[in-house]
Amino acid sequence: MNWAFLQGLLSGVNKYSTAFGRVWLSIVFLFRVMVFVVAAEKVWGDEQKDFKCNTAQPGCHNVCYDHFFPVSHVRLWALQLIFVTCPSLLVVMHVAYRDDRERKHRLKYGENCRRLYQNTGKKRGGLWWTYVLTLVFKIGVDATFVYLVYHIYEGYDFPSLIKCEQKPCPNKVDCFIARPTEKRIFTIFMVVTSLACILLSIFEIVYLVGKRCRECFTAFHNSRNVTTNTLSSGSTLMESNTLKVPGKTTPDTPAPAYSVAIS
Repeated sequence: MNWAFLQGLLSGVNKYSTAFGRVWLSIVFLFRVMVFVVAAEKVWGDEQKDFKCNTAQPGCHNVCYDHFFPVSHVRLWALQLIFVTCPSLLVVMHVAYRDDRERKHRLKYGENCRRLYQNTGKKRGGLWWTYVLTLVFKIGVDATFVYLVYHIYEGYDFPSLIKCEQKPCPNKVDCFIARPTEKRIFTIFMVVTSLACILLSIFEIVYLVGKRCRECFTAFHNSRNVTTNTLSSGSTLMESNTLKVPGKTTPDTPAPAYSVAIS
């Protein structure tokens, strides 16, 4: 895995993210990528060599190890990190597409023409949908891998002793895992960081949707006020024009005189 490319990708998409997105990137890079590179590979190492069974039956050791560890934790986490960070590339590509479209528009109509985008990195229109869909994809990836770890390894615990009855083992044999406590700690740590990333992505979706709804409500309210003010000003103008018709004046008639007749 090219970690330099991954670091550049995460730092490049940082400027297009919200506050929740920046925290998510920090957790992914510091608590997942760095821990994976520095510690996880050394903790697991050559796990199959350290997996010991109290039998000399040929093939029993390999079958038992494959039964309890069908997929390496290290490779599974590496695959998870690749899938969870690749959607960020879509946001960068979408912004690059906007920049290229804006550049071609200026070359065609001149530098003083009306811009297609006020800010190519602002999450509006298609970029907003791209960003939200990447968040949904990240949530799905992290949730899927958390479930896979629990389903494949039957929980997040690593017992010191494992009973194996797989063929070609002659009978039930005892197998031992190297450094089970250390592996348990790192597994729980990676699962907790994945759950934290899921929560941050959910909060970011709620924030984006709420902000978008507030902007739409504000725009609708302002347009309604403008329409109301326009109609009211128009009706006032019509009334003033009706009262003040040119060429027609109201005659000044004296008040009628009243006499009281007493019979």
